[in-house]
Amino acid sequence: MNNYETMFVFSVKKGEEGVKALEEKFTDLIAKNGTLEASVPFGGNDGVRTLAYPIDDETTGAYILMTYASAPEFPAELERIAKITEGVLRVLTIRK
Repeated sequence: MNNYETMFVFSVKKGEEGVKALEEKFTDLIAKNGTLEASVPFGGNDGVRTLAYPIDDETTGAYILMTYASAPEFPAELERIAKITEGVLRVLTIRK
């Protein structure tokens, strides 16, 4: 088991409910495949921040940082699922 951090940038087009649904989807996925340590908004205002440049014509996004422990092959699968999920603007995983 290795420790990882994954930063998600979610679309805010569907409002707070849409962000919460995406966060719940990925926390459940991590919990099934590892041990979720924390899922917290990154920055103030519930993680909603102005993006440095527009992504898919959006200028704001909700930043969520998740820390977890899992098998080495799981983060690649997590990023694959995130990249095909509607409402996820960006995702980045690092090994701690």
